Amino acid sequence: MASLTDIQAALREAGIDGWLFADFRRRDPISYHILGLDQSGLATRRWFYFVPAKGVPTKIVSAVEPGKLGTLEGSTLIYRSWPQLHEFLHVSLDGSRRVAMQYSPNNNIPYVAIADAGTIDLVRSFGVEVVSSASLVQRFDGLVDGKGYESHLRAGRLTDRIKDESFELIGHTLREGGGLTEFDVASFILRRIEEEGMSSDGTPIVGVNEHPADPHFEPTSSNAKVIQPGDTLLIDLWAKMNTPGSIYYDITWCGFSGRTPPARYLEIWRHVVDARDAAVAFVQKKLERGETPLGFEADDAARKVINDAGYGDHFVHRTGHSIGEEDHGNGANIDNLETHDDRPLVPGALFSIEPGIYLPGQMAVRTEVDVYVTADGRAEVTGPAQRDLILIDVAS
Repeated sequence: MASLTDIQAALREAGIDGWLFADFRRRDPISYHILGLDQSGLATRRWFYFVPAKGVPTKIVSAVEPGKLGTLEGSTLIYRSWPQLHEFLHVSLDGSRRVAMQYSPNNNIPYVAIADAGTIDLVRSFGVEVVSSASLVQRFDGLVDGKGYESHLRAGRLTDRIKDESFELIGHTLREGGGLTEFDVASFILRRIEEEGMSSDGTPIVGVNEHPADPHFEPTSSNAKVIQPGDTLLIDLWAKMNTPGSIYYDITWCGFSGRTPPARYLEIWRHVVDARDAAVAFVQKKLERGETPLGFEADDAARKVINDAGYGDHFVHRTGHSIGEEDHGNGANIDNLETHDDRPLVPGALFSIEPGIYLPGQMAVRTEVDVYVTADGRAEVTGPAQRDLILIDVAS
């Protein structure tokens, strides 16, 4: 939950006259999180909360749910009809020229583009310029503090161990005659995550050969293949501690069940490692020079390596995503492909760097590390970075 004092200071610093929070039927979880609102109970009517850069905030709520924003500071206006709602909103915004909302021009950053077009139209009809709240959202709901970072590192140590155990399980089973499926390994990972006092919001990606050429392949009991000698292998897993405020750790590692991987597999592996390292180095060097890297710039640094290698069409997703209490957080993403994320990578930013090359019907590689920008402006890779493919001993 962000304090009113901090929000108003950020607005003044950004030269924005106010921040208009707006919701209908809990469409905007960002507002609930930043304002510290309870998401339980009824939420069937529109509400607005306007925080001016200076002065007292205004709550606009329905007569049907008059206590919806009762925990927040400010004066309260209770509307019954839509004309009255429009009037109250107009009065609240009077004197404001530029107001932030959960909006993104051209939908460049869709993760914060929550306010509907009609509400944007209404606010603009009052002669108010609507600007994106993306950087404000990152500041108050997308950065990780020292305590959160410690929880991330703790989850990382445990998750790395589970990753190692997973590759060891595959090797042991193959040496004993095989029969282990992708789904079996994913189930093992989830069980170990729970045993270590952690949780995950999805099924780990465990795929052999052509399966991970679908970047979000999800193994099930019905689609899973048996892992065999000679298979290429990708494992993507993520987890966080089961304590309030804990932060996710997210990694992807690749291997081969045998001693001699295919030449093509080795080739594309080298390219993604180089791309990962290029993105990390770009962020680190920018910060060392006292400059602020932007999300899309780091994506460009990784993508150039893969483009130059001739595999640009096979790198089909952004280079990385923000990480927080949710695996995909509300901070800057490393993206200039799916979106144009021009948010800065500032102290407290935690994000993945995970380039990949995907050859449909054949094979895929991805390598993923997490990077944290420290309070003193350094970019730290928060766990081990895979340099070589894991070669699984399959000989009995």
